[in-house]
Amino acid sequence: MPNKFKVLYYVNQFFGQVGGEDKASMEPVFKDTMVGPAMGFNALLNGEGEVIGTIICGDNYFNENNEKALNYILDVVRNNKPDIVVAGPAFNAGRYGMACGEIAKEIIEKLNIPAITGMYIENPGADAYKDKVIIVKTPDSAAGMRNTLPVMANIVKKIVKGEELGLPEAEGYIPQGKRLTVFTEKRGSQRAVEMLLSRLNGEAFETELPMPVFDKVAPAPAIKDITKAKIAFVSSGGIVPIGNPDRIQSASAQKWGKYNLTGKDELGADYFTIHGGYDPVYANEKPDRVVPVDILRQFEKEGLVGEVHEWFYTTTGTGTSVGNAIKFGKEMGAELKAAGVDGVILTST
Repeated sequence: MPNKFKVLYYVNQFFGQVGGEDKASMEPVFKDTMVGPAMGFNALLNGEGEVIGTIICGDNYFNENNEKALNYILDVVRNNKPDIVVAGPAFNAGRYGMACGEIAKEIIEKLNIPAITGMYIENPGADAYKDKVIIVKTPDSAAGMRNTLPVMANIVKKIVKGEELGLPEAEGYIPQGKRLTVFTEKRGSQRAVEMLLSRLNGEAFETELPMPVFDKVAPAPAIKDITKAKIAFVSSGGIVPIGNPDRIQSASAQKWGKYNLTGKDELGADYFTIHGGYDPVYANEKPDRVVPVDILRQFEKEGLVGEVHEWFYTTTGTGTSVGNAIKFGKEMGAELKAAGVDGVILTST
């Protein structure tokens, strides 16, 4: 009987059954057992392979201690000599997706060992790593685990056996932007004319060059009299009170915060940035460079705007998933509308 191929599995603190956000700062650990989705994945290998262990790491720890976490994980991989590494699936969890993508990329590039993961198409990790790693397309939540693991298992079997993967649509992974030479019975011009005729006749057709679809948001009506308007700040620049009391993540944010401006003519030294995507020196030196409360207060005193809303809203934009960004916007928007805010100044970095 041929030897089983060996799989090493990576999960975050939640799927590693350690805890939720309260354990997101846990350092990576290796267990020579199957934990969480690794158990279901192992069953899908049908005896051809086996999961030899699970690496568990907190999402915050990995993203805030990237080099240290990677060194530990790469050492575990070297010591255990798996035939392939599986990370996730991360679904729409941004920090988890970024970790899975980076780990898989490093294992492929530095150890020459294949690695795959799985993510929702809008996970920031998918866009960052799809051209470097095979990323199985998943739904946006872990409710899709049952359908995702078999797809990942089938791809793993093919990779380990040295079989060539089919096209992304057939195999279930996210297109990598690579062009492959294929032979068809009909030349390109004929296929193009046939697609055009199908479209003109209202018939179904499948394009060979799909284009991205972007949401279109109609602009709000102009403020009629800004001298009587209530204006608020919303920022993705990560400006928060010293100590980051709400523990907003520095990247792939899962939450937002709001902070009171009553009696403040500027933000000053009581605030700083937690944003992990830009040099914080100048923002920390003067937080009003990111959220210009000082200027808007001056406009308020001069009668150029009606008033400054008593709260400003903040999160971090780097790596934050589209799904979370939409969710944050709706939640903030509902509060701002209820407070009678007429206009919002959006700031970034």
